[in-house]
Amino acid sequence: MAPARRRKRLKAKVMNEAVSPALEGVTISASAARRLNAILKGDQSAALRISVKGGGCSGFQYSFDVDRSRAEDDVAVTRDGATVLVDPVSLEMLKGAELDFVDDLMGQSFRVKNPNAVASCGCGVSFTV
Repeated sequence: MAPARRRKRLKAKVMNEAVSPALEGVTISASAARRLNAILKGDQSAALRISVKGGGCSGFQYSFDVDRSRAEDDVAVTRDGATVLVDPVSLEMLKGAELDFVDDLMGQSFRVKNPNAVASCGCGVSFTV
């Protein structure tokens, strides 16, 4: 394993209770971390849960919920004090994805940049793999 990759994996182990090989592929942008911290206002037990569900106009859709409990098999990704939870089933479709927060003329929203999605809806919430 390359030294830089090893350091990243060790850092992930310190930041999260458990390390999953897939953890390396799910990231939070700096803007998403800032916005999450502003929304959750220091509530240490709260985290943003991202899940993938069937539906939407492209076949699958992202679901975003504030959650104060963690399942034993959840993967927790943390950046700058902001935590995102992903269940193992959703994680399969989110490998390599980045959670971002955008503020543009169309409005403010969390967006998932997912390399596994081959097509997505104009709303950015539904996708096809």
